[in-house]
Amino acid sequence: MQSPPDDMAPVRLSVIAPAHDEEANVAPLVSELEAALHDLPGGFEAIIVDDGSNDDTRRRLREEASSREWLRVLAMEDTPPGRGNGQSAAFKAGIGASRGALIALLDADLQNDPADLPGMVRLLEERDADFVQGDRSANRRDTVVRRASSWVGRFVRKLILADTIRDTGCSLRVMKREIAEALPLEFRGMHRFIPVTARQLGYTVIETPVRHRPRVAGEA
Repeated sequence: MQSPPDDMAPVRLSVIAPAHDEEANVAPLVSELEAALHDLPGGFEAIIVDDGSNDDTRRRLREEASSREWLRVLAMEDTPPGRGNGQSAAFKAGIGASRGALIALLDADLQNDPADLPGMVRLLEERDADFVQGDRSANRRDTVVRRASSWVGRFVRKLILADTIRDTGCSLRVMKREIAEALPLEFRGMHRFIPVTARQLGYTVIETPVRHRPRVAGEA
């Protein structure tokens, strides 16, 4: 993996998305990021982390990056055969290579909508917050079993961790760089606890409704 060159100017927002076997989704993701953020004041970059894909994800990403200076592709090293290192490790790699004053995280499977990002950035600054967490609850169409499982999960997190975040499983979030750098993402699965960790570190975390779309290609 690579770090940003020393002569690369800082940008306002770095968007980081892990991708594992997402060959059908990465080109549309890049197009949606470009449409959503092309006129963001202060500029942006996107870092898509190929986490041990077994398909053409990396090749397609490099094709997209060849004509876009704002897009970088990172390849995870020492990936276990047939599977990735996991989202926590991929997010950590992307954060380490980024140069934004603000860090946005999202999934590469197109279930998160990049069009929500400009509003989240504005909300963070208007509310003088440190972290904006996406909440998909109003827009999901889960089964009864899935809704019950989510309720149990929220109850347990609140009981043990005092975690009141409604949709901590939503990867779409924007935060100040200092938070991203402080997150202990070296632990596998830690990405599930990013919002509550930010609060425990003393930062102001707010929530906002975001879109949720069904996966149309690839596998979860």
